[in-house]
Amino acid sequence: MGSIRGASLPRRSLCGAVGAALLAASGAIHLDLYLTGYRTIPTIGWLFLLQIIAAFALVVLVLAAIWLPSPADLVVNASGALFALATLGGYLLSLRVGLFGFREVRTTAGIVAGVIDVAAFAVLAVAAVLFGALPSTTAAVTALARRTMPAIAVVSVVALALLGADVAAGQGGSGPSSTSASGGQTVKAAQINGVAVLTNAKGLTLYWFAPDTSTMSRCTGDCATYWPPVYGQPKAGSGVTGTLGTITRPDGTTQATYDGHPLYTYIGDSKPGQASGNNIDLNGGFWYEVKVSG
Repeated sequence: MGSIRGASLPRRSLCGAVGAALLAASGAIHLDLYLTGYRTIPTIGWLFLLQIIAAFALVVLVLAAIWLPSPADLVVNASGALFALATLGGYLLSLRVGLFGFREVRTTAGIVAGVIDVAAFAVLAVAAVLFGALPSTTAAVTALARRTMPAIAVVSVVALALLGADVAAGQGGSGPSSTSASGGQTVKAAQINGVAVLTNAKGLTLYWFAPDTSTMSRCTGDCATYWPPVYGQPKAGSGVTGTLGTITRPDGTTQATYDGHPLYTYIGDSKPGQASGNNIDLNGGFWYEVKVSG
C-alpha cells in the first residue's frame, strides 16, 4: 500500500480552505454581533472578543496545517472542529439557561452562525481524520474513516437538531408579552450612579434612542432584540414626573413613551442598578438612559 500524503494534497487544500472559510465566516458574524450589540455587556463582551480572536487565529493555523506533517495537522484541524462545536455549545447554553447573568436572544445572525459552526465542525473533523491521521496508507486511513465518519455525522445531526430546538424555544426579544401589551407597565424612578433615572417594574433601566422621534420608533428587527421596547400604556410609579404616553410601532404594537421618547430596556442589563446601555453608539445611533424630569 502506498502513502496518500502527497497524493492527497489537493484534497487537503480544499478541506483546509473550506474549513478556514467557515471559521472566518463565523468569526466575522460574531465580530459584527460584538460591535453592534454585545461589547458593552459585562463579561459576555470580553468573552465575545476572545472568541473572535481565537476564531481568526485558528483560520491562520488551519490554512497553515495544509502543509504541516502529521500529527501537527491532525491537532490543528481537530482543534478547529472542537472550537466550532464549543462556540455552538455556548450559544445554545446561553439561549437555554443564560451565561454570567445574560440570556441570549434569537437573531438571524446568531442562527446563521450556529449553522456555520456545525458545518465547520464537520469539515474540519473530516480533515483531521482523512489527512491528519497517523496511519499513512490508503487502507489504514480507509479503515479509520469507516470507524469515525458515522460519529462525525451523528454529532453534526444532533448539533443541528439541538440548534433548531433551542432556537424555537429561545427568546424572541421583539414581541410584547400578553401582560405588557394589554395593561402596560408601571415605570419607576431610581437612583443609578447618582442619577435619577426611569426604570421598568422590575427595576431595569429604561433608555431612549437618539434617531427616534416623538411619533416613530426607528429600532426594529434585530435592533429590538437587543433593545426590547416597553409595550403598552405606561403608568407612573413613585417619584415619576413628566409626561407618559404611547406611539404606534411600525408593526402596529403600542410602545410606551416618556417626555416624547419611546422607551426601551437593554439585554445587557440583567438586574436593577445597571445602566450598561447608557451613552453607547449601537444599532444605528446613540442610546441614553432616561433621566427623570424635575
